[in-house]
Amino acid sequence: MLKIDNISKTFNKGTINEKLALDGLSITINDGDFITVIGGNGAGKSTLLNAICGTIIVDNGSIVLDGKEITKLGEAKRAKYLGRVFQDPMMGTCADMSVEENLALAIRRGKTRSLKWGMPKKDREDFVGALAKLDLGLEERLSSKVGLLSGGQRQAITLLMATLNRPELLLLDEHTAALDPKTAEKVLYLTKQIVEDGNITTLMITHNMQDAITYGNRLIMMNAGKIIYDVSGEEKKSLTVKALLEKFEQIAPSVVASDKMVLATAKEDNPDEVSEG
Repeated sequence: MLKIDNISKTFNKGTINEKLALDGLSITINDGDFITVIGGNGAGKSTLLNAICGTIIVDNGSIVLDGKEITKLGEAKRAKYLGRVFQDPMMGTCADMSVEENLALAIRRGKTRSLKWGMPKKDREDFVGALAKLDLGLEERLSSKVGLLSGGQRQAITLLMATLNRPELLLLDEHTAALDPKTAEKVLYLTKQIVEDGNITTLMITHNMQDAITYGNRLIMMNAGKIIYDVSGEEKKSLTVKALLEKFEQIAPSVVASDKMVLATAKEDNPDEVSEG
């Protein structure tokens, strides 16, 4: 689904603030992969997502999405292939528009716009059905302004908007980091449900090591703009937070020393126990 070959990106070249954010990074992502991405601050996680989205253009290397070369393609032209949810619940939705108006915009992403007035009845019925699956009561609030909703409700709607038209790739940039623990757990459960039901290829950045282990079929660890650990299958299923921290200590001891509290924000729960509440 996605093949990234030897991409690099340096910010502020030739200045005292020069920063190598991506350093010859390569990865092949298979159709249906749900990959969690972890790493310390400044590891290059968000830069990788921005490079895929076209928010930044890489200095060298190539990015191929489902056989399409998109390395130099503009951000707007890539948008029809991608879904993205940001850390801030305020992003991704229009606060002054209603729930159904936001969903109507999302379902037309990448499609030719017409001069037809109003919203088709079938679209409204589809919205009600999709919102009902979230189990947040939002199917009864189609006319409510999104800005009046809670952070968790807004993030759930953003997630729905990003996947209404099944994207070729879904990018989740720490999309639960700004939520309280209970709400974050709910949104993660919804994420798992939507991704699995739609078999959507997904990259999810998280600072929570337990979440990185619990969700998805594959985990990658980043440091200094490179992928330093890539694990899947039974090896991923058997991981613990302790084992993952030990792996960090083996591969990148300086990261653990300076960023251990961030990396370890997780509880040592049974990773198979995911609350539905």
